[in-house]
Order: sequence, then C-alpha cells, then structure tokens
Amino acid sequence: MIIHVVRPGESLFSIARSYGVTPSAIVAASQPPNPNRLVPGQTLLIPQQAVENRPVIEINAYIEPKGTQEDANIVDQVAEGLTYLTIFSYQVQADGSITTPKDEIALNVAKRNRIMPILALTNFSAGRFQSDVGRMVLRNLEIQNRIINQVLSIATQKGYRGINIDFEYIYPEDRESYNQFLRNLVDKAKPNGLIVVTALAPKRSATQKGLLYEAHDYAAHGQIVDFSILMTYEYGWSGGPPMAVAPPNQVRRVLEYAVSVMPRNKIMMGMPLYGYDWTLPYVPGGAWAKRIGTQQAYILAAEKGGRIQYDQTSQSPYFHYREAGKYHVVWFEDARSMQAKFNLIKEFQLRGGSYWELGSEFPQNWTLLTSMFQIKKL
Repeated sequence: MIIHVVRPGESLFSIARSYGVTPSAIVAASQPPNPNRLVPGQTLLIPQQAVENRPVIEINAYIEPKGTQEDANIVDQVAEGLTYLTIFSYQVQADGSITTPKDEIALNVAKRNRIMPILALTNFSAGRFQSDVGRMVLRNLEIQNRIINQVLSIATQKGYRGINIDFEYIYPEDRESYNQFLRNLVDKAKPNGLIVVTALAPKRSATQKGLLYEAHDYAAHGQIVDFSILMTYEYGWSGGPPMAVAPPNQVRRVLEYAVSVMPRNKIMMGMPLYGYDWTLPYVPGGAWAKRIGTQQAYILAAEKGGRIQYDQTSQSPYFHYREAGKYHVVWFEDARSMQAKFNLIKEFQLRGGSYWELGSEFPQNWTLLTSMFQIKKL
C-alpha cells in the first residue's frame, strides 16, 4: 500500500488519476468517512500489488464486551487481522470473588472466525486498578489458589484458550510474589491446555521507579509466561497534557529495554486504536480529554475546518479547532502513525502487536496491517 496525504484542492478523482487506479479502489482500501469531502492532511491508502514474503506475526486485540450484537459486528469487521481476542475483564474483588463480563457473544464470534479467545483477569474494580486487591491475591496463598482454580474452571467450561493476567499498580514489595503467582498459574494452566499471557507497564529500565512499574519484572515474565503484551500507549492520556498517545520514539525506548531481557518471540507491542480531544488551555486536574477514533477525527476536522498536521518527532497527526469559544487540539492515529509502529515490530523482530481496544472505527489500520504482514491463525 502507498500512503497518500491529501493536499489542499485535491479530490478523490484527481488522486486516483495521479496513481492510475480507480476511485472505487481507493475507497475500498481506505474507507474514508466521506469520499466527497476529503480533508487536507487526511491519509488515503493506494492499492498496490500484494507484497510477497510478508512477515508472519500474531495480533491480539482487547474488547470490553457489551453482551450485544455490537460485539459480534465489531469483531467480524476486523477478524482477518486477529490471532487472539482478549476479553476484558474478569475482575478480582476485595472479598476474593470474581465479577464476570457479558462475554458469550464475543466468545462465539471469536471461535467462528478462528480467533483464539483469551480471558483477562485483572485487579480492576470501581473504575481503577486496586493495589490492595493485588496484594491480597499475591500474599494469601489460599485466596490465590481459589482464584486460580475458579478462573481455570471458567476458561475450560466456556472454551477460552488462554489467561491474560493484567495486574497493575502492584506494590513494589510484591514483585517476587507476583512472579511466584505466575509460576503457580502456569503450573496449573498448562495441563489444561491453556496459555498464560501478561500485560506489562512500558518500562525503559529494570530500575524505573513508580507504582505502575516496579513490580513488573520483565526478565522473569520472559521466562515464566508464553508471551507478554507491553502497554506502550497512554503517553498522551485523558487526564494529562496534550500529546500523541503512542509516539514511536517513546515506544522504541521500551522495546530496546525489553529485547535486552526478554526473548523477542515473547514480546507483543501495544498499539492504540484511538486518540484524544483536549480542551485548551490544558489545566492539570481540569476537564479530561475525550477519547476519539480516527474516523471520528476526520469527520470532526471536516466539520470544524481543522487543518491536519503531522508531528515528525512523535510521528503522529493532530489538528486544532474552535467550538463554543474554546480552542481544542486532537491527537489521533492515522495510516502514517500506524505504519511507523508496524515498522518497529519488523525492526525488533517481535512476536507481534496488541491493540487497545476494539470499538473505534479505523479501517485503514486493518488494511495496512494485512498488506504488511501475514496474520497467524491458530
């Protein structure tokens, strides 16, 4: 695929003519929200002959299921590009119980599309990750074994093929207890034919400080589990200052550390399918930014007259607009920013990538992904 950046005055027909392809071929590859209203700075994909010998990788995506037909529609649209579907999440509570999502429809559509379903177990409840819940599980062997046995029973009964442990904001002193919990889980999961996966904070060194990072032991996870997902996103986040969500220059620093202590074939690089819309001026503790998908961003730029620009340092697009007397800035993902991330997967020879999360429309991502890689089906 060629990535074309729309220039002022260009139309779909003039672009198609310049590349010697039909407008319908560009629309099929790019799926612009409005082919008759292109925005300068918007990206379009120009079809080319398929590249032979594309690298074979695995792709995971998270979904927070609603338990409705929408879950099936979302997965069906991107099924060709997925190896795994991780359902978020089964949540450990303070009393040691587990709350369950409405996962039946998402599970069924995954199986129908030859996508391996994975159950995400988290210490997330009441809107945040709970450090004390993590401590309870990691330090009380009786509770830990009860939770593991319950999760393995659920996975076996429902037809999950793996367990993704996403324990975040674990107390630093629980680092080795977390490693031992994973060993305990793996010992019990393997006889049941289940893989074990972890989600890891985006560390740049073994000694990186902070509650998010210290208990996540890259080297140990690289030895214990089948693979780990590096959560290399949320650099720009809804409560923070405006910036790209997953700038490749920042992601590179995480990968450089990860491959120094973990096998490359156990590393999945995290990627976002969304951006954020900040109200300016940004004030710490003020209004949080709104999440926005790529198609939404293009529509908003067209409606508000936003001029899409591309920051070369963060390799990410952004635009400004004004509404109700307030200035806004939107950082989001497009084909260029995703290609930069895909290039990192190839450069570092990783197992593959993992998306957070399905539900935001971004058709160009999936077209570009499958043009650059062969996606493994298990």
